[in-house]
Amino acid sequence: MAGADENNHGERLVRIELDDATGARRSAEAEQERAIAIYDILEENKFGLPNHAGPFHLYLRLEGRHVHFDIRNADDIEIAQFFMAMGPLRRVIRDYFHVCDTYYDAIRTKSPSQIQAIDMGRRALHNEGSELLQARLDGKVMTDFKTARRLFTLICVLQSK
Repeated sequence: MAGADENNHGERLVRIELDDATGARRSAEAEQERAIAIYDILEENKFGLPNHAGPFHLYLRLEGRHVHFDIRNADDIEIAQFFMAMGPLRRVIRDYFHVCDTYYDAIRTKSPSQIQAIDMGRRALHNEGSELLQARLDGKVMTDFKTARRLFTLICVLQSK
């Protein structure tokens, strides 16, 4: 961890929280995905804001048809906020959820080759969503593909029931 921190100390997230104002309970799979994505992001990420030095805290919340990004400095003082419309991501998230459901069902009943084929489709949709998210964040947040991929997971978790 120290090596990654030394290389890009300011251009990174050091805290992430999902604000679930709805209070809806998520599935065990969604909670596991949330925990893994947050852990992975905090271990290694690239996250920067134009004209602001990090490290950063990120609070994500669904508000209607938008994801609210609340970005703060290491002292938890707000430095940027923006809303990102979910419209462009809706189809890929819907398809991703469908393939994930199929994948979780397949783990219990299908052969390893069938599971692998479904997993390849799941990964392809996840990558598509990550690329779309990275493009939507362009000009607001500078991030690498791995970080965008994990952020896409967190947005999916916010959408899950």
